[in-house]
Order: sequence, then C-alpha cells, then structure tokens
Amino acid sequence: MLLYVTLGTNDIHRAGHFYDAVLTGLGYRRQRDSEEEIGYAADGDTRCRLWIVTPFNRRASSIGNGSMVALEAVSRAAVDAFHEAALAHGGIDEGAPGLRSYHANFYAAYVRDPDGNKICAVCERT
Repeated sequence: MLLYVTLGTNDIHRAGHFYDAVLTGLGYRRQRDSEEEIGYAADGDTRCRLWIVTPFNRRASSIGNGSMVALEAVSRAAVDAFHEAALAHGGIDEGAPGLRSYHANFYAAYVRDPDGNKICAVCERT
C-alpha cells in the first residue's frame, strides 16, 4: 500500500547517525544521501522506503500528534536491538520491548527519534 514514508528532521547529520544505528538490525541501510535527505531500504529493494528529510519549505520540522511509523522486525531479538540502539543514540523510550495486547504474537518496542518522531519495531512471529 505505501510507496514510501518521510520523517522530518532539523539536523540531518544527527538523524543519520541515529537511523544508521537503529535500522541496521532491522535489515535496512542507508542507500541515498544528500544534505537534504537520507533514504533507507533493504538490500535488493527497488527504492528507498523510509526517507529522513529536512522540510522542503525550509521551515522547522515538527512532529505529528498521533503519527507513528511501524517497521517490521524479523525476530524479537531484532526488536530488542532496535530499542537498545535507539536509546544509545539519543532516542527516547516510548514503550520497552514486549508483547502487546493487539494479538498473541505482537512483540513491539516504541521510541522517539532525536527530533521527536515516534517509530516502532514489531515482530509478529513467535
């Protein structure tokens, strides 16, 4: 359904440092890079699916209340590593790794990046 997602930043270098560390364990890596944007994708994907960008209108980036990006993790250990890397690189805890009530195998961790964007990693496998 989704072609790609963008998240705004006020410091592209800080954001790149954060996302490089956080996304590696989920199988995504930096594929595109400029002073205005950084694109992440899995190896072999035809396009970047997550873009970290400075706003096109050159105004300050701001977070959306109720907005969140959920990223698929292949294992519960990958969710744990995502959360640990996020906190070690300037992220804020919004929900430690663990099972959630959505269904029996919904294992997730929630964080905010250094700009305040909320992201999570989810594993739905046992």
